[in-house]
Amino acid sequence: MFSRSRRSFVSRLGVAITVGASLVLTSLPATAQRSVPVVRDAEIERYVEDVASPILKAAGLQSGVDLILVNDHRFNAFVAGRRIFLHTGALLTAETPNEIAGVLAHEAGHIAGGHQERLRQQMARAQTMAVVAMLAGIGAGVAGAAADLPGLPQAGMGIAAGGTEAARRSVLGYQRGEELTADRTAIEYLNRTKQSAAGMLKTFDRMARDLSLSGVNVDPYQSSHPMPRDRLATLETLARQSPYYAVQDPAALRTRHDLVRAKIAAYTGGANAVRRVFRGQSNNLGAVYGETIATYLNGSSRDALARVERLIAAQPSNPYFHELKGEILLKANNPAAAANAYAKAIQLAPGNPGLLQIGYGRALLATGQPEHVRKAAEILKAALTREPEYAAGYRFLAQAYGQLGDVGAAELATAEGHYHSGQVREAKIFAARAQQRLQRGTPNWLRAQDIINARN
Repeated sequence: MFSRSRRSFVSRLGVAITVGASLVLTSLPATAQRSVPVVRDAEIERYVEDVASPILKAAGLQSGVDLILVNDHRFNAFVAGRRIFLHTGALLTAETPNEIAGVLAHEAGHIAGGHQERLRQQMARAQTMAVVAMLAGIGAGVAGAAADLPGLPQAGMGIAAGGTEAARRSVLGYQRGEELTADRTAIEYLNRTKQSAAGMLKTFDRMARDLSLSGVNVDPYQSSHPMPRDRLATLETLARQSPYYAVQDPAALRTRHDLVRAKIAAYTGGANAVRRVFRGQSNNLGAVYGETIATYLNGSSRDALARVERLIAAQPSNPYFHELKGEILLKANNPAAAANAYAKAIQLAPGNPGLLQIGYGRALLATGQPEHVRKAAEILKAALTREPEYAAGYRFLAQAYGQLGDVGAAELATAEGHYHSGQVREAKIFAARAQQRLQRGTPNWLRAQDIINARN
């Protein structure tokens, strides 16, 4: 289930995104600071978790770090608090898992090093510097006016402007230093996990080539990040000295990487995007997977079903091929068979992922059979306990309760969906309607009250 949703992180991230460390040269644009387009997909999330897990362990970050996928075509990653945000563009562009490991190791270095907190402190000091410079400039201007010295007011303006610029450059210089520290820390983490740093070098080489081809002249002292060529030169010796420099990614992980790239390409760019990624590799399992998804998205369910059956024959234990089969069967209006495919996917998938459970519940709901609808409500409720912020799931739960005649629970599920979508006003309306049908003091009634009392 590759889905995209826009969830506002303003209340939870605040200024953290604005000052958060980022792998690439540019900071997050103002629009992205207000809202981050999040992608949810069980297969991609599991892959990223598996790549990140040994690195986070090496960094002493075994728990409490969230990995979030951002629907953005650019090669980028950044941290905010204890969250690592990874662009789908990074996964799509990276040709090997090792490149993604390098990106994640860099971001883990920012978290483990407490760089965000220290950056906030540095910014506070810079603001003090700017205020002092401004006051000094105003003082010089006032003194010049009082003494009737024509050149002194202009000098006062220069003091103020110069002090502000010095403060800004101080922060940028600090950020560049932290980026280099995170680069070196990333190599340490890769060494501890017996992985190569070649992927990091490839990433910086790509960034340098892209910057060169763009024709943009960047003042290195006006950037929050070191120039890619400088980073490459600094890290190359360290990377090549590692005893693990020649280590290759396991074949199974490379295959999973190809499948993830294929899925992203198919959902964001269609069959042509898949062919661009796998040019000259038509027999690559990823290429076949991407073509199958693109066929399904183009509305040819029969052809897509035949293709996915061939994928399942090649990898019978791949849960996400069975998930795709369920999606295709749902689109082909065969919900009973779709439910069976989802049940198989859940059986095979590690960790019993909530997203697959939501797909299973959705298929059961689509059958319209009362016993299946009751089961769908149970499964969806359990899945949303595991994935409470997956707003779309509440819509299916509301439908299930509605079909079962439990209007109060349906109103509450609708309220939850609005709440987790950031639509607090609408959530309060449905929560109030739910309370009218729920017994006072019950858990559902209390949850509705929590939503009513929530701050906008």
